[in-house]
Amino acid sequence: MNEGTETVPEAPVAAASAPETPQHRYTAALAGQIELRWQDFWADHGTYHAPNPSGPLHDESVPVPSDKLFVQDMFPYPSGSGLHVGHPLGYIGTDAFARYNRMIGRNVLHALGYDAFGLPAEQYAVQTGTHPRTTTEANIANMRRQLRRLGLGHDERRSIVTTDPEYYRWTQWIFLQIFNSYYDAEQGKARPIAELEKAFAAGKSTPDGRKWTDLSGVERRKVIDDHRLVYISEAPVNWSPGLGTVVANEEVTADGRTDRGNFPVFRKNLRQWMMRITAYADRLVDDLDTLDWPEKVKSMQRNWIGRSQGARVGFAAGGERVEVFTTRPDTLFGATYLVLAPEHPLVPKLTADQWPSESTVDESWTGGAATPAEAIRAYRTAASRKSDLDRQENKDKTGVFTGTYAVNPVNGKEIPVFVADYVLMGYGTGAIMAVPGQDQRDWDFAKRFGLDIVRTVEPGAGFDGEAFTGDGPAINSTSQELSLDGVDVDEAKRTTIAWLEESGHGQGTVQYKLRDWLFARQRYWGEPFPIVYDEAGMPIALPEDQLPVVLPDVDDYSPATFDPEDADSEPSPPLSKAADWVEVTLDLGDGPKKYRRDTNVMPQWAGSCWYQLRYIDPTNSKSFVDPENEKYWVGPRPGEHGVDDPGGTDLYVGGVEHAVLHLLYSRFWHKVLYDLGHVSSTEPYRKLYNQGYIQAHAYTDSRGVYVPADEVVEDGGKFFHGDEEVTQEYGKMGKSLRNIVTPDEMSETYGADTFRFYEMSMGPLEISRPWATKDVIGAQRFLQRLWRLIVDEETGELRVPPAGEAGPEPTAEDRKQLHKAIAGVRDDYASLRFNTAGAKLIELNNYVTKKYGAAERTPRELAEPLVLMLAPLCPHLAEELWHRLGHPDSLVHGPFPVADEQYLTDDTVEYPIQVNGKVRSRITVAADAGQDAVREAALADEKIAALLDGEPRKVIVVPGRLVNVVL
Repeated sequence: MNEGTETVPEAPVAAASAPETPQHRYTAALAGQIELRWQDFWADHGTYHAPNPSGPLHDESVPVPSDKLFVQDMFPYPSGSGLHVGHPLGYIGTDAFARYNRMIGRNVLHALGYDAFGLPAEQYAVQTGTHPRTTTEANIANMRRQLRRLGLGHDERRSIVTTDPEYYRWTQWIFLQIFNSYYDAEQGKARPIAELEKAFAAGKSTPDGRKWTDLSGVERRKVIDDHRLVYISEAPVNWSPGLGTVVANEEVTADGRTDRGNFPVFRKNLRQWMMRITAYADRLVDDLDTLDWPEKVKSMQRNWIGRSQGARVGFAAGGERVEVFTTRPDTLFGATYLVLAPEHPLVPKLTADQWPSESTVDESWTGGAATPAEAIRAYRTAASRKSDLDRQENKDKTGVFTGTYAVNPVNGKEIPVFVADYVLMGYGTGAIMAVPGQDQRDWDFAKRFGLDIVRTVEPGAGFDGEAFTGDGPAINSTSQELSLDGVDVDEAKRTTIAWLEESGHGQGTVQYKLRDWLFARQRYWGEPFPIVYDEAGMPIALPEDQLPVVLPDVDDYSPATFDPEDADSEPSPPLSKAADWVEVTLDLGDGPKKYRRDTNVMPQWAGSCWYQLRYIDPTNSKSFVDPENEKYWVGPRPGEHGVDDPGGTDLYVGGVEHAVLHLLYSRFWHKVLYDLGHVSSTEPYRKLYNQGYIQAHAYTDSRGVYVPADEVVEDGGKFFHGDEEVTQEYGKMGKSLRNIVTPDEMSETYGADTFRFYEMSMGPLEISRPWATKDVIGAQRFLQRLWRLIVDEETGELRVPPAGEAGPEPTAEDRKQLHKAIAGVRDDYASLRFNTAGAKLIELNNYVTKKYGAAERTPRELAEPLVLMLAPLCPHLAEELWHRLGHPDSLVHGPFPVADEQYLTDDTVEYPIQVNGKVRSRITVAADAGQDAVREAALADEKIAALLDGEPRKVIVVPGRLVNVVL
């Protein structure tokens, strides 16, 4: 761990940057020399190596402290454009936090890996023919160089890359653990699929009631496959023929086209791998209560899962039963029509041969088509071009009548059945009972198509709106079957659910927005599935000794593309071109046979679902993580965190944009691993912290085109790019806005420590903040002043007396200022308040400079704690000054100053004195002075006495804070 006994390299001799600059001033050039030298020292001596209790990273010569800390940053993607100054914000924050904790004696695991599979590298490969691995490795090397220059204290032995076959071997292994499991609803956890097979063989009822022995081998396999936590299903996806691939919802624009290439997107059912995350919906919601996460993130996860109590109701229509889910069964009397999603499987069955002859069929219901089939076909095609977001948020309601009527079970009324795209197949049953009196979307649709509106909840006097969504007594809700009038909402719900269950028309149930996880991509640059298919087309898991399944080389990295409008086309992934890899002969225990590999790859989320566990044991070739190491670093610690401590990393820092998908997927994988006994923690991340963003000004010309921000000049409150006036705007720093500033530039111009200090002092870590390069100079000047307290700029000699030699004796006030700073800085570092820690260091430095800056010597008693407290924010400079102060060991592992309590209590207190609300003077009194004494001193003050004309009307003393005099 601490290699401080190694020889520390000699300090460089600074060269003057200009004739008027003192030779030994702390300039960017000197900072660069110091920083690079200490970075080499840390790397050479394994300064940041954190020992494991067992395995390859265990060191017999180093005791493993019981007090540990696991700090983790969200995985970066190695972009070809490298880092801008916004990217390291969280990394510097976690580094400062980790450094502080090392200094107080904790065993700190802090590492950084790379989430390196993904579309950008594949796109570049398609354009250039360069293998994605070549591009990815070059990008990683560049990012590692940039991050090393910032002095981040990572244990480099633990760095991982998701594209390394030795890493994704274990990603594939975890996939197989999930594939070979099922969810036992009675026990509420995952169990090995082999136990389910034994249960069927022992007499467990099969889905169709036949005996297990009466089923063929293929039939048995189908039953088992239908229970797996990973299964193949026909799933609606966003298919882009022009790109030749399925795209995620986030990659579809509001007008239903791809954000890359602007190709049409169609909703299409494809056979895809799915993960049964819905089985864990309740646990994913309930266990949020055990986590130390921002409430905003918890709410986002709860809303995404969307657990809601309600009822399923069956409507008879065209000889079919249409199931709907509703959270308001009490409004059933107000259901005046049904709506099915365009993708609903009952749509073809409910589409009539011809329009009803009744005059009730409005022309707007038919879409102008001659038959319902023609209308439905055209409408479904149009709907397939829209994104889910557009379908939900578009206020211009569209739809078409199926030609069929359903029967409302509570009153026997016939109501029309429509197809409309504002209903999604991905939520509920894909069908709704429309109650326009109580739902605004239904109201808008009903008005558009002239449908009946029946209010079933009394809106109260004075309500003149449209749909009423509040509570109130039931109205218009009585029939021979059921009577609800006058009953409040909660009782009406209970009564309706009881009637539905008694009559056979429905049942109370819990519904979720969460859908099973689509776990396949038609791309090249991703983890191959450890699955082969036999002659029956059924999936077979590969044995562990055949992992990893390594990506083959292909000549063309692009999938087959089609006419952009060909919605009927089928995907042909890049891997399908590797014929020798796809068609393979294997011996899986019953002799050599021919099999076909899966030509899809896993989504990019796969590698980031479990990487915290591999940081713990990155070189373990026998297991994805050793149980002893896992328990030490992330196991539950009830005595420390509470009875319900879930375990997990002690701090996880990243952007709020990952609040749902990444965190939800990681939690799901981790819970399956826990159920199967592979990990001791029930959650992957105990504490979550969302850092803010670096924002910056951007500029557009008269065409609306962004121009380079660093070429814009301000003149008289206006902004110019060359001779043209441009418009200033403000947003997140990024390549597209042409307002990027890189950490390389900052390190070269000011030094990495100056850059680190500036970023941490800009504001609270969780708040987005504006970047202003001109303000970095303030951080540099602070470090220069601190340097001058310890090093003579002219001679390079130490201004602090050698250890053991008499020097200036600090006064009681000096010590009070010092120990107040120590107490405050310790508290700030522990709470990730780096901006206020920096402010306290500046304040202390200013105090010491004012008193001793012009003196011959600076007291060692003040200088050393100041250097140590600076170390988490500016590690290179602190190491250099610590070494110059005569310490042979690195300060990375401490000590960190401890405040002396006797200096934390003020002897006196300053009271501002307000007269009629305005501060007119101040007095200083003993800290233990009573209110009468404070009142007397305030009225005796010369400035206050001069304002008095006799006795004041009132004197209010707020102990320790102020005196308010009312004339």
